[in-house]
Amino acid sequence: MQFTDAVTVAGTRRSADGYLIAEARAVRTGVQIYTGSEMGVTDKAVVRVYRPAEEVFSDESLRSASHMPITIDHPKDGVTADNWKELAAGEVSTLAKKDGEWVQFPLIVKDAAAIKAFEAGKRELSAGYTCVIDWVPGVTADGEEYDAVQRHIKFNHLALVDRARAGSKARIGDGAISWGAAPITVADERNPHMPDNLRNVMVDGLSVSTTDQGAQAIDKLTKDRDAAAAKLSDADTAHKAAIASKDEEIGTLKADLKKAQDGAPKPADLDKLVADRAALVSTVNKLDGKIDVSGKSDAELRRAAVVSKLGDEMAKDASDAEISGMFKAIAKDAKPADPFQSVLSDGVAPKGDMRAQADAARNARNQALRDGWKSPADAA
Repeated sequence: MQFTDAVTVAGTRRSADGYLIAEARAVRTGVQIYTGSEMGVTDKAVVRVYRPAEEVFSDESLRSASHMPITIDHPKDGVTADNWKELAAGEVSTLAKKDGEWVQFPLIVKDAAAIKAFEAGKRELSAGYTCVIDWVPGVTADGEEYDAVQRHIKFNHLALVDRARAGSKARIGDGAISWGAAPITVADERNPHMPDNLRNVMVDGLSVSTTDQGAQAIDKLTKDRDAAAAKLSDADTAHKAAIASKDEEIGTLKADLKKAQDGAPKPADLDKLVADRAALVSTVNKLDGKIDVSGKSDAELRRAAVVSKLGDEMAKDASDAEISGMFKAIAKDAKPADPFQSVLSDGVAPKGDMRAQADAARNARNQALRDGWKSPADAA
């Protein structure tokens, strides 16, 4: 993966031949912060990448910087033997070396146009290098957490870039002049000679000094936070609406239950209904004992009694209310059956076969008298 790391060129001098000679520090050890997009991840706004000293100052890493070319801005695809002549404006003159937590590059700029651009303000030197990203999280000896580690660092070139672009060089989408991912540099890591690299942004009402990359990261984090808060608010609103709807449903069910309970017949009401039904059936039977009362409604029983007593024509086309009035009129004359009057009119009816039993008893007696002589008398 391609990376850049930029510092300002300071302490320069000119050789007798007009070359620009300087020693610049670039690429330090420690944890660097990159945007997640530049690192190829989508689940993190920023990624903390650890650049350990054993990787930065390894023989392989430092040897790769020896005599590497200096370019004006970052080339699109890096410097190779095929394009060195067109791109090189100078070189790292000798072997790079360790300087505290930094790599120090002794450099010489030979191209007149590059020297002129440097003197006009193109004073930042940005190292272009490749490395392998080892996605193993951990904690440094100083207690800093990181998400990945840079390994097998190999330098390709040093690019002379505009001082005014120091903060914006790492922006996503720089196109041909963007060699690779650049760390988000915080204020205390900046060269003191470059205060114009910082800008102020407001974070929760507080003014924060940061670079353009830092401002972009802060803006993304703020938007992500606001989006998450809005999503949570929407979910909370939907939850409250669902609870309110359910409460309304429960309230309706409770009201319906109370209404049903209030409308249910009381025991006294049931007793009255039974008594009224029994009285109606009894009256109908008195009016006409041949009427079948089974499975008929009260209205049907009253209509049957009216038909029995007053005829079909009276009941024809009559409403239930009219039938009820007619029934009341005929019910007044209804009387319970008189057992004595029934006997007088119908006579006493023998119950069962009593006459036959009496005849049989008389015949048995007569037969016994006729057959008595057949039995000898008992001895005295």
